[in-house]
Amino acid sequence: MKNKKYQTEKNEMNKHELAKTIDHTLLKPATKREIAALCDEAKQNGFASVCVNPCHVKFAAKLLEGSGVAVCTVIGFPLGENTTAVKVYETKNAVKNGATEIDMVLNQSYAKGGEWKKAEKEIAAVVKAAQGNLVKVILETCNLTDKQIVKACLASANAGAKFVKTSTGFGKGGATAEDVALMHETVADKGLLVKASGGVRTKEDAMKMLAAGASRLGTSAGTKIIED
Repeated sequence: MKNKKYQTEKNEMNKHELAKTIDHTLLKPATKREIAALCDEAKQNGFASVCVNPCHVKFAAKLLEGSGVAVCTVIGFPLGENTTAVKVYETKNAVKNGATEIDMVLNQSYAKGGEWKKAEKEIAAVVKAAQGNLVKVILETCNLTDKQIVKACLASANAGAKFVKTSTGFGKGGATAEDVALMHETVADKGLLVKASGGVRTKEDAMKMLAAGASRLGTSAGTKIIED
């Protein structure tokens, strides 16, 4: 798996189609002006969503109302080590403030310790708290073995998530085509999709991840990718 080669071009994809795969992301400390610029870029380019920290959800939702661009936020970010109760509260609060997509971080201790029932139960609790809104589970693949990635994907599927996502972008490594392919192979027949995030900075990066099986791309370089 680790040595497998991937084409850098998927089937012909126009600018609009590529934009619809992008979650335009700003998860570093940001001013309102920076969040407003992010939202403007998302509207202009027709991105799938903006992904912002929870404190910016209400502001972003107001700016994007009626635009067709979703508001995504992160839960248990970036380590995933919050208690389930905290993640549930964060999720309910985010939905109340206008988030329609939830990217929750898998509890790394559960994953590395093989406590998959606990991991599944926590994901299910967040899915319930999301009240029908889309939930993506961030695995932080750089910290996991292939076997753990597969088990994390299966736990996410069993718990009712809609996506599995590679990375926070704050770990020791980001998305790789090999991990995306493994995740896609694991969940495709279960109705889940894959989001590649972390280190997706160019059109070549984007096409490589899409070719490997990703349906969404989390990136702070969305505008650059589209301009390429």
